[in-house]
Amino acid sequence: MFDLSGKKITFVVALFFAVAGAFAQRASGNYNYLGFEQKPYFFGITLAYNVSDYKVFYSKNFILNDSIRRAESITGPGFNLGIVSNLKVGDYFDFRFLPTLSFAERNIQYSSPEDSRLPYSRRIESVFVEFPFHVRYKSAPYKDKRVFVIAGVKYAFDVASDSRSRQASELVKVSPTDFSIEYGAGIQFFMPYFIFSPEFKVSQGLGNVLIYDGALEQSTVLEKILSRTFTISFHFEG
Repeated sequence: MFDLSGKKITFVVALFFAVAGAFAQRASGNYNYLGFEQKPYFFGITLAYNVSDYKVFYSKNFILNDSIRRAESITGPGFNLGIVSNLKVGDYFDFRFLPTLSFAERNIQYSSPEDSRLPYSRRIESVFVEFPFHVRYKSAPYKDKRVFVIAGVKYAFDVASDSRSRQASELVKVSPTDFSIEYGAGIQFFMPYFIFSPEFKVSQGLGNVLIYDGALEQSTVLEKILSRTFTISFHFEG
């Protein structure tokens, strides 16, 4: 789904399971879970690592132009800091609101017919204020552990968009607002004083975030771009 290198995938997956395994060794009984079951709601913090890119769609002008041979999205790294608000709905469902500050980087790389070995990139660095709303379904507990899946929607606003536009007028412009669907899975580990929940999720943008600029060739060869993000999060709740 994402243009990620094998090293990046290996690193993210290894980090996820290493941290989860370390906490799993400490959550071996079935006693901590009972205390948290009495709480109808709880709060926490979340720390996350993300990789983001765009899904690029060419316009009809791409075929007609003679200076751009290819345009593709290159993933960039980022991180998130957020707050967790969790409302318990029955024994197996939660409603979650996770306002987050997200730092993300995306790159659109262009190459020319004259020398395709020398591509040039348009880096788009963003600082998003995000408002995800998720529904979480949890399995029955087993030895202070529960697996879960999540699904929901997210609204994001890029607070760095004005500054970026002032710095370079020749850059491809993107909308400061975005709306996405999100889905993922994770594991809960019930510790004596908090719940540790590693989680991974995918965000798929629903709307075209490209702001068309007829005076900029890098923009006219594109029809639309959709945002995409893969995130691995570590929630600490209690």
